[in-house]
Amino acid sequence: SLRGSWRLRSGNGSVSLRAEVPGCVHTALLCRGLIQDPYYRFNDVMYRWISLDNWTYSRTFKTPFDVRKWQKVNLVFEGVDTVAQILLNNVTLGRTDNMFNRYSFDITSVLQEVNFVEVRFSSAVSYAAEQSRCHKAHSIPPACPPPVQKGECHVNFIRKEQCSFSWDWGPSFPTQGIWKDVRIEAFNHYHLIYFSLTPFFNKSAEQWYLEVESVFDVVSSKPIAGLVTVNIPKLQTQQTFSVKLQPGEGSIVLLVNINKSSAVEAWWPNGHGKQTGYNMTTTFMMEAGCQIEKFSKVYFRTVELVQEPIPGSPGLSFYFRINGRPIFVKGSNWIPADSFQDRVTYDTLRLLLKSAADANMNALRVWGGGVYEQDEFYDICDEIGIMIWQDFMFACALYPTDQNYLESVRAEVSHQVRRLKSHPSIILWSGNNENEAAIASNWFSIPYADIGVYIKDYVTLYVKNIREVVLSEDKSRPFVTSSPTNGVESVKEGWLSRDPYDTHYGDTHFYDYNSDCWNWTMYPKTRFASEYGFQSWPSFSTIEKVSSPEDWSYTSNFSLHRQHHEGGNIQMLQEIGHHFKLPQSPDPVKHFKDMIYLTQVMQAQCIKTETEFYRFSQSEIINGEGHTMGALYWQLNDIWQAPSWASLEYGGKWKLLHYFAQNFFAPLLPVAYEDKGMLHIYGVSDLHVDHKLTLRVVVHAWSSLEPVCTLAKEGVTVKAQSAVPIYKESISDLLERCRNCTRKSCVITFCLVGEDGLRSPTNHYFLSSLKDAVGLEKTQLSASVSQQDGIYIFVLQTTAVAPFVSLDVGSIKGRFSDNGFLMTEEKKMVVFYPWEPTSVEELESSLILTSLLDVL
Repeated sequence: SLRGSWRLRSGNGSVSLRAEVPGCVHTALLCRGLIQDPYYRFNDVMYRWISLDNWTYSRTFKTPFDVRKWQKVNLVFEGVDTVAQILLNNVTLGRTDNMFNRYSFDITSVLQEVNFVEVRFSSAVSYAAEQSRCHKAHSIPPACPPPVQKGECHVNFIRKEQCSFSWDWGPSFPTQGIWKDVRIEAFNHYHLIYFSLTPFFNKSAEQWYLEVESVFDVVSSKPIAGLVTVNIPKLQTQQTFSVKLQPGEGSIVLLVNINKSSAVEAWWPNGHGKQTGYNMTTTFMMEAGCQIEKFSKVYFRTVELVQEPIPGSPGLSFYFRINGRPIFVKGSNWIPADSFQDRVTYDTLRLLLKSAADANMNALRVWGGGVYEQDEFYDICDEIGIMIWQDFMFACALYPTDQNYLESVRAEVSHQVRRLKSHPSIILWSGNNENEAAIASNWFSIPYADIGVYIKDYVTLYVKNIREVVLSEDKSRPFVTSSPTNGVESVKEGWLSRDPYDTHYGDTHFYDYNSDCWNWTMYPKTRFASEYGFQSWPSFSTIEKVSSPEDWSYTSNFSLHRQHHEGGNIQMLQEIGHHFKLPQSPDPVKHFKDMIYLTQVMQAQCIKTETEFYRFSQSEIINGEGHTMGALYWQLNDIWQAPSWASLEYGGKWKLLHYFAQNFFAPLLPVAYEDKGMLHIYGVSDLHVDHKLTLRVVVHAWSSLEPVCTLAKEGVTVKAQSAVPIYKESISDLLERCRNCTRKSCVITFCLVGEDGLRSPTNHYFLSSLKDAVGLEKTQLSASVSQQDGIYIFVLQTTAVAPFVSLDVGSIKGRFSDNGFLMTEEKKMVVFYPWEPTSVEELESSLILTSLLDVL
């Protein structure tokens, strides 16, 4: 391995330092104290010079073996970011220009006892500009990001993390560096490059079998024969194959039949069963060369993307069947966890992904403007049951299709599919993010006469190249060309549909920051909602780390600088204004903290309304629309400390939205909506069996902790994996029944309760805007904290009904069992799960309790 300490120097040699590999220039400079935190205040703009320079990594190493004893020695880079010339002992081995590719150089004839290796980088920004200049055929828009993003131009001309040139939630840090493993590999006769396992279920034989694929580099001039033994002890399965490896690079595929007398436990998504994996050993015993033993974890699951006619509805369904069972997909969209990938550790990933599972998610979409995630990311998803919709890394742009570019993309796709296809968590490959929509809706104002060229480019890239490579490498998963798309309908229309947002086909992305988000009629009754969302600000403790006191105002230069979405801060104000009074505090810091709180309340309540709408639409068709089978809100995580659509802040802290998600994605949930003066309550269930439950509906006056009236409807059947109407009453009847109630003075809460402890979260429905609420009183909130084993118990007390009660312990890492809730009883117990050691004293002194009336 060549991991560890390298030398790093700037283009003219004026800066020279020690740098860790894997790593990048920015983190190396930060580590040596040569720059401040790149995320601090305005440093994204101040440090632009770093990515405009051309940096060189170099080191010497002794060859740890006798070169003469090996037929072939390779220098292997798992990832180079991005444009570089690689030299060993002053001999150029080759060049790199694709961050997502693996590069292997034959150094057999160049290697000496002591070696000097150099990786000479060129600025990605300059390279992208140059590539764009050289592209004479036709322009490839967009040229530059909107000015509000403070980004770099022509990112579509470089095979690099697209959001590293800036995005509407992230900064521009076009890094340079050796971002993954680098090593020397020496071998005789043959060498294993890729190894993958794909399960299939043979329906007619009722038997599982495995496709075991091995890609070899064979250096001997004649074929090498031998035996391969596959052993899965837990499944009483062992098979030996005789194989012949041909000279050069090639693959062998073995079909392993799983012993029929063994009961195979399938892999299930979170909430639907276990994630059972089996240990498997594969041994290669060849006539020549050494014996290779591979230890793997193998999982069994099938996936189908079902697109079929639906009675009473034009169009087609769009849902996933896992192991033959339709699954409602619940989750979010994943973006890179840091601008500097070397800072994304196993622990970072584990924390974020565990938080997704803890919020009852079963899926994430790895969005196409970031990176193909590291192996550990998918390993964790395999272990905790998070299904992955995997985009290829093309987003919100048109792309070139010249020969060199296509060859690079084909190599990238082949490498990534081979690397990732053994993971049961990956259930779909998707060609790009929003590029079908970009052409269909003509985002880039291309003259009608020229559109044909871009359509041809689109089909060339995503269909004739990416799709072709994916289908040849992996027959076990569905592939769609884009998101949003109309699925097979897009295919029928020549791969580009007239309207990729059509609710009758495929998936949709939906954003609307002007309408009232509490009004469910504004949302599309789509087959599958793969993106939707609203922004909020991260908590003050997160912002504080990268700002100074003069920045702590909603309208400061800093607050504008951090907002990369045009008009975003104003849109949040407007959305808050629909239902809440804006804060009036004369103290600017208190005003800023109140604004942060309200943006989080607004975001949580908006996305709750929208997600509940998608969930209650899963079993019905109304005016030809419905059967919604997926809700992935935008977005799960943050790349830095800034206002964004995320529910997890940079560092992993849960926003109020994430606490709400834990409830709105609960396996059993009652959902209310109002239509023409009628209150409807649906029972939504992801459980595998029907349940007879009691629906409890409680009406509270804002002015009293005593309920005004209570209704218990018994024997309510909530059907397995569906959404069914379970209660209906006109609001006027309800208010009359609960005397002393008006829309403005009362609020409805409701939950489902069953025998054997089965219970849904308590949900709420507001009968009016909270800015119009009558009888709400400012409350005295207090909490006592105690420790119990590794967790902490907070007992809250209130003197009045309190909406959106928030507990915040600043930068103490951990999460609560519940947060942002409506408190209708004078006592409530909340658990704090720490992610690092803390104490009762520390929690007590950090705790800030806020409810809605604290911000007036």
